[in-house]
Amino acid sequence: MKPRYDLAVIGAGPAGVAGALTASFAGLDVVLIDAAPRPGGQYFRHLPQGFNAQAPGALHHGLDGFTRQWETLRARADVLLGHKVWAVERAEGTVTVRCLEGDREERPRTVTARGLLIATGAHDRPLPFPGWDLPGVLTAGGAQALLKGNLVVAGRKVVVAGTGPFLLPVAAGLAGAGADVRGVYEANGRLGLARHPLLAAGKAGEALGYGATLARHRVPYRGRHAVIAAHGEDALTHVTVARLDSAWRPVSTRTVECDTLAYGYGFVPQLELPVQLGCATRADADGSPVVTVDGGLRTSVPGVYAAGESTGVGGAVLAEVEGRIAGRSAAADLGRRVPPLPRLSRRRERLAAFAKALLEAYPVRPGWQGWLRDDTLVCRCEEVPLSAVREAQDLGATDARSVKLLARPGMGWCQGRMCGYAVACLAGEDPAAPRRPIAQPIRLGDLAAPTRSPLEG
Repeated sequence: MKPRYDLAVIGAGPAGVAGALTASFAGLDVVLIDAAPRPGGQYFRHLPQGFNAQAPGALHHGLDGFTRQWETLRARADVLLGHKVWAVERAEGTVTVRCLEGDREERPRTVTARGLLIATGAHDRPLPFPGWDLPGVLTAGGAQALLKGNLVVAGRKVVVAGTGPFLLPVAAGLAGAGADVRGVYEANGRLGLARHPLLAAGKAGEALGYGATLARHRVPYRGRHAVIAAHGEDALTHVTVARLDSAWRPVSTRTVECDTLAYGYGFVPQLELPVQLGCATRADADGSPVVTVDGGLRTSVPGVYAAGESTGVGGAVLAEVEGRIAGRSAAADLGRRVPPLPRLSRRRERLAAFAKALLEAYPVRPGWQGWLRDDTLVCRCEEVPLSAVREAQDLGATDARSVKLLARPGMGWCQGRMCGYAVACLAGEDPAAPRRPIAQPIRLGDLAAPTRSPLEG
């Protein structure tokens, strides 16, 4: 390890690995940092060591290419896996990255660099509804992570629900792994992709493949339907499925038996670190805050770059392209000769336009708030029901921050990652970028202890 690097990259997913590799090829000393023990992020989630999968690429598109990138990067750059970044600082041209190394016995570590590329990805965006706190209810991303990362099928009788094309690979993966998928319920229309020529041209083949898998396993796919309640005493036993109008108000309902519900309403970029540094943000097509960048993926803070989902949710291919552009920009800004590559920028523009159209095709509509009851938990960590949120509003809370101060949603373990979007919507405002001085849970002793660089053991 070096006392100071040219570029530190946070995130070992498609964007981070591509950015780190590109920067290293341009002559920079690079260090890559990620909290997970294996590379790949959520998209290329690897099996634990000791798993001998006969077809490791069956659940991943493009895994072979990513694996080649990773092996090349390991020979050219320093890699710090199992390092959770809890804070970043910038002063006098140097970025300081503060980490916790290890799992149970965490040790504070510090990495310094001249530049920083943030490629921290996104997490699921759930919406609350009656019964979403029951065992057996999990996010669609969680169900896929279990399957990709551990070859574990989340349940035997599974319902997949929410909105967006991500529901298709989740349902197809579960069905292919042996689950009895009772149905896929898309809250928006079934033709969300087909109505947009850009979308149809970009993803037709992939969508047809998922559709063929669902047809082979006789999995019904229903548009304008949603799970509006989950039921069971100690675990999930059945869900209420509603046919929806165009605003997502229930028109009629029926019951579907299941032991698992995998659901999701898109993704939320993880912005804790760029916001810590003061990077400017903007609202994406779906209203979610994302980092503002220029054509070279430079943020508003000199020497800080962002790539992948933090600039807007767009999938692994766009993330990889953005990582390459950001790595080239970092190298050029640090004095390396980097020839122009307009073809790469044009490809990013096409993929970004595709991502924007995708967000517009699968919006979250306001009718979901009508699914809630007074006793429905809005924040599961702090067990805050809807009635407490309404009471806070009656006491004068007019925004999400005021609701949080009076009723405590978002003050639990997840720090609003799961409920923040819903609380903002219930408060009548657009979701705001998270402003947390600490990005990861950290013990007070570690917070107070002097941090060490990896050189100090």
